[in-house]
Amino acid sequence: MATKYVLVSGGVISGIGKGVIVTSIKIDPYMNIDAGLMNPLEHGECFVLDDGGEVDLDLGNYERYLNITLGRDNNITTGKIYQHVIDLERKGHYLGKTVQIVPHLTDALQDWIQNVAQVPVDSTGERPDICIIELGGTVGDIESAPFIEALRCLRRRAGPNNFFHCHVSLIPVINGEQKTKPTQASIRDVRSAGLSPDIIGCRCEERLGPSTTDKLAQYCQVEPNQVVAVHDVPSTYHVPQLLETQGLIPLLREVLRLDALTISPSLIRSGAKTWETWKDLVTTNDRAYETVKICLVGKYTTLQDSYLSVRKSLEHAAMRCARKLEITWLNSSDLEIETEEKSPPAFYKAWHELSTASGILVPGGFGDRGTEGMVAAAKWAREKMIPYLGICLGMQIAVIEFCRNVCGIHGAQSAEFIKGDAAAAAAAANKVIIHMAEISKVPMGASQRLGLKNTVFQENSAFSKLRKLYETEAPYVGGNRPTSASDPTNRTATADGEPTSRPSPGRPPIISERHRHRYEVNPAYIDTMASHGLDFIGKDESGQRMEILELRQHPWFVGVQYHPEYLSRVLRPSMPYLGFVAAAAGCLEEVMGEEGREGGLVNGV
Repeated sequence: MATKYVLVSGGVISGIGKGVIVTSIKIDPYMNIDAGLMNPLEHGECFVLDDGGEVDLDLGNYERYLNITLGRDNNITTGKIYQHVIDLERKGHYLGKTVQIVPHLTDALQDWIQNVAQVPVDSTGERPDICIIELGGTVGDIESAPFIEALRCLRRRAGPNNFFHCHVSLIPVINGEQKTKPTQASIRDVRSAGLSPDIIGCRCEERLGPSTTDKLAQYCQVEPNQVVAVHDVPSTYHVPQLLETQGLIPLLREVLRLDALTISPSLIRSGAKTWETWKDLVTTNDRAYETVKICLVGKYTTLQDSYLSVRKSLEHAAMRCARKLEITWLNSSDLEIETEEKSPPAFYKAWHELSTASGILVPGGFGDRGTEGMVAAAKWAREKMIPYLGICLGMQIAVIEFCRNVCGIHGAQSAEFIKGDAAAAAAAANKVIIHMAEISKVPMGASQRLGLKNTVFQENSAFSKLRKLYETEAPYVGGNRPTSASDPTNRTATADGEPTSRPSPGRPPIISERHRHRYEVNPAYIDTMASHGLDFIGKDESGQRMEILELRQHPWFVGVQYHPEYLSRVLRPSMPYLGFVAAAAGCLEEVMGEEGREGGLVNGV
């Protein structure tokens, strides 16, 4: 049966919630090849996939909500598709023709989408029945024009009952009145480009009034049941229920003839169980009254989307712990002595926030700005026995702090933070964090250690709380989880590499997590740190690269070189985040016991 496509486009403004509705392909009309070199304060988080693709943060939402594993080709950018067409031209693919935007670029886009739509994204190994596409930006933008033309042609190429278009628009409220004119104008723009939406998703602060729905239906030439309101709700986890109650599923079934698809009874049962589990979890979270306060000490806190996956992972863990999550976004520079001199109020406010937090998290980042403030935060967490989680850079910060203040290594520093000429940098002593020898410093794009890598828990890690969480992680049920030890969603395997949902007691497991870094812990200092009580309980398969550190005599002091947030799911929280939030909430022992006793949750979404 032919692949069916669902297109989600946006009008009026960009970033108004198209990605909440699900997708498997994201089209970004910017010239960058990928998101790897984009400023997180301008564009938000760079999300990393299994294959090392550095992509738009929306692909993280798609993996979390759909419980699928995507690849770099699921993110199309203007730069990527132009480069693809130019490469084809250089190889003689067009046989001397004058290569143009139409039809050559638009045909290449359609071919790309259709090829990606055939790639399996879950454990069934089967070709997906439906490919959902999000067109980034706003319809009407100059840079979107080639993509809109390609999607218009794709609708014809797909054939009848194989293409569904949802256009998302904003319904502003002015002086208490819901205004429909911006959406009407947006629909006219879409239709003038050759597309005709099957449904209009209306982002609004409050529920649409009947008169607003009728007006949109009349002037946008759709039926009232084709106007779906996506009003503000307590959390994005309520949105699937919101769409279900407004009849989105019957409409999709009717337009795409979904009843003609052959779906196995086991998948139907699995989906029904997942849906019930999802609703139960959201309802339980709404009733939670205890709060856990997490202080996120980072470099890019002025734009929270810079840490979107981190925030979502904390939410997943808090929901599992039945706690309301309160995040304090703390600029690490405000903790530094220079800030005390320049802006005492900011300095003392930052330290007040840090000292009253239940847990301290230092996420990833690049460059030396604010790193001394991070070191101070790690020191506070270690000395005051406050739960600490260091992610990538945050783990390296913990190493620097420990070397300086426990091991007595004067001037312990990261090679990344050492400035000056090459001779001065080379002469700098005690570089406890070094640049990885196999990673090139030029070019910068895609030049890091990227993607899914294995981490082996060491023989001396039996004491580890994190290891216990990984070992006792409840097995997946429902048939949608991969069985390969190399797949991120099946995150544990025995030391000899054999996959298992729960490793045998006493056998160090192998976990698979996603990475994004250029620097690593200097192996020359490992013995010194170990002799002072800092255990590196997880290493790469060569045993030379440090992946996990954990302090024994501490409620929770863990650093990981990988980014566990990239694999966290609503129904299957990341283990480092779950342990951290549980420790901060005072329920770690209870959570560890529950993880071991559970009969298993349905597929983590």
